[in-house]
Amino acid sequence: MPPTVAYFCMEYGLHEEFPIYAGGLGILAGDFVKSAHDLGLPVVGVGLRWRHGYSRQRILPDGQPVDDFPTYRADFLEDTGERVRVRVAAREVEARVWRTERWNNAPLFLLEPVAGEDAWITRRLYEPTLDCRVAQEILLGVGGIRALRRFGLDVDVYHFNEGHAVFAGLEMVAERMAAGAEFRDAWAAVRERIVFTTHTPVAAGNEVHPIADLLRLGASCDLVEAELREIGGDPFNMTVAGLRLAHRANAVSELHAEVSRAMWRDVAGACPIIPITNGVHLRTWQDPRISEALGSATGLRATHQTLKREMLAAIGQRTGTRLDPDVLTVGFARRAAGYKRSDLVFGDPARIEALLSGRRLQLVFAGKAHPDDAQGRRIVANLVAMARQYPGSVVFVPDYDMGIARLLTRGADVWLNNPIRPLEACGTSGMKAALNGVPNLSVLDGWWPEACRHGVNGWAIGDGTSGAPDQDERDRAALYATLENEVLPAYADAGRWVDMMRASIVTAERGFTSDRMVRDYFARLYGQE
Repeated sequence: MPPTVAYFCMEYGLHEEFPIYAGGLGILAGDFVKSAHDLGLPVVGVGLRWRHGYSRQRILPDGQPVDDFPTYRADFLEDTGERVRVRVAAREVEARVWRTERWNNAPLFLLEPVAGEDAWITRRLYEPTLDCRVAQEILLGVGGIRALRRFGLDVDVYHFNEGHAVFAGLEMVAERMAAGAEFRDAWAAVRERIVFTTHTPVAAGNEVHPIADLLRLGASCDLVEAELREIGGDPFNMTVAGLRLAHRANAVSELHAEVSRAMWRDVAGACPIIPITNGVHLRTWQDPRISEALGSATGLRATHQTLKREMLAAIGQRTGTRLDPDVLTVGFARRAAGYKRSDLVFGDPARIEALLSGRRLQLVFAGKAHPDDAQGRRIVANLVAMARQYPGSVVFVPDYDMGIARLLTRGADVWLNNPIRPLEACGTSGMKAALNGVPNLSVLDGWWPEACRHGVNGWAIGDGTSGAPDQDERDRAALYATLENEVLPAYADAGRWVDMMRASIVTAERGFTSDRMVRDYFARLYGQE
């Protein structure tokens, strides 16, 4: 029998109607619990019910993005009737436990404070203040463990998806110590039941908290300062704690595993990090018309043109911009962060103007910055400015969500990805595009080194080198050269293009679905091998 798994994550991307996700971490978690359900595997998800959905993006007349945090309907959530209590500073916080399986997902339990005076904890996903962030992580980790105990679930494996849940491990250690175990014995026993997924490939991006604040806020679960230091260091690093609390961890692509092992090589007592490349939920992300048309070359091309026209019509309704369905359309949609370089293609105005003014290609962008990320907000503003500078050739689609992601990954002709290598841990939007026959044009980062067959199912930008002082210029030059000399000629050859579309679909279906990912988790991370 497969082990029963409790999967902890701060966010879940199940559907745009339920906006309790911010980006790739949440979409991964949503796809995970959907595939676990489809495969009939014993998984439950644990998360938080956020009062306000993640930000709704508006573009002001001056081109600057602004974020709202609206409430949303969630009357489909079932109140389980169970209540748990956690301590946050001097206050005992009672939380209700909601449950949903609405989107054919494994049972997902979401905690939310009962009292209005505690609503600040789950008001907004990724609140930047220290006290709020730690309180959220206490509720997820400590509250999640106590909720599972209330349901009487016999959990074999506790899977922490990123470091936000590591206080669950502290709670499990404290439980054993309360039953009489010594600290080190309790820690060793708990490690055998915890696994950990690390995502952030930049050491500075991994969350840390002063130990004094963890003690003040009650996140220590009654462990003393020296015990906290042994687990997470001082200041307390949530990723280091995850690597020391788990007996095995995974990175989310083969390249990311190499980067992660190098990043954390000096952490004494860290568990081994293996690669398990992410995947995406086929039934969520692949349009059923694509799979139906796969056996026919003319049918596949005609189906893609239908999806492209649907995308362009929706873009026209949202933005007022009408793009040409006969022009090569390049899509780029993901979180606006500096290392993703969303606006890289505009760095050489003469080169890009020649392509746009000649009606050789058109560009569609979407993406949100974290509300507190000034650099990301500047990137969005620049994309809006480019759309205004090149009307009819460049468009920015505001308020990026799962619905827009489905629209663009199905309707674009080519999917562009140009991060600073090796900072893109995986990059699953490219998998979604490939499932729909949209070839990728990407830097060799994240999943793409494992998938790319240059000129067959997509193209590589550059040769995989990184770290040069002029890396932006090198990558931009490689991007232009590949567009001009390889992508555009291939698009002009209808037969070759259909072959590339089919190769993209086969690549994604065979190796990059969340069904494959979940099977890999059970086989390689949860101890079935």
